[in-house]
Amino acid sequence: MAVITFTSDYGLVDHRVASVKGTILSLNPNLQVVDISHQIEAYNLLQTAYIVRNAYSYFPSGTVHIISVDSFFTKDRKAILYKADGHYFIAADNGVLSLIFYDVKPEEVYEITLNNRFDDEVNFTSTDIFAPVAVHLQNGGLPEVIGRKFKTPKQLSFPRAVYSENERMIIGEIMYIDNFGNVVSNISRKFIEKHNLVLENFIIKFRNLALSKIYNQYTELVHDWSREHEYHGKSVAVFNDAGLLELTIYKGNSENGARSLFGLKVGENIYIEFA
Repeated sequence: MAVITFTSDYGLVDHRVASVKGTILSLNPNLQVVDISHQIEAYNLLQTAYIVRNAYSYFPSGTVHIISVDSFFTKDRKAILYKADGHYFIAADNGVLSLIFYDVKPEEVYEITLNNRFDDEVNFTSTDIFAPVAVHLQNGGLPEVIGRKFKTPKQLSFPRAVYSENERMIIGEIMYIDNFGNVVSNISRKFIEKHNLVLENFIIKFRNLALSKIYNQYTELVHDWSREHEYHGKSVAVFNDAGLLELTIYKGNSENGARSLFGLKVGENIYIEFA
């Protein structure tokens, strides 16, 4: 079954999510629409990019992904289509796709025109533009029919970790906080390996706190599962399933997780100092 995913900052109280799904199913009732998230903070492109980037690859090749975040229509801002990594991505030309694929060159980029049928009567971008394009593609339609090649999509700069060789220090920043209050940095395992750094005799520093060990997975923390409850509330650093350094409180949640107990916010710095 052909799949369309849907990500937005619409929330789940209003009618908007249902309107988009209804439009898709009215055009083709045999399509499967899968929600990635509708709890994106309003207009938060970095949060959107992190979530979509870490979700899309689990879907079958050929999936079409609608990204309705900061997506309102104006004559001055295009709607665009990326073909990347065997998937299609539909979004406003606000830079979100460049954040998702900051390290991957898209195979094709199109400005969505629908044969130039857009006018000032576009009321809701996701139902009037995104949904018909997604259905067109999943019906086997070609992107050239609904758009034209586009060479200058908006580019945003993804925050990158840096390594100071003189100080033997990695400088990163907090880029995402998840539903459990876990704090995710932009320091990746691959970045550490790229600079031939060995994770021995190092200190992770953030605010006035420090940790000296990084676990490769959450289960490494618990050495005796019969006493697993004794580990609750322990502060740890771990490489998460995206390969990024994450600060967490074992069995923490949104109220008593790393975000609240460490007091960290998106954009704050985190350091790894090597001896």
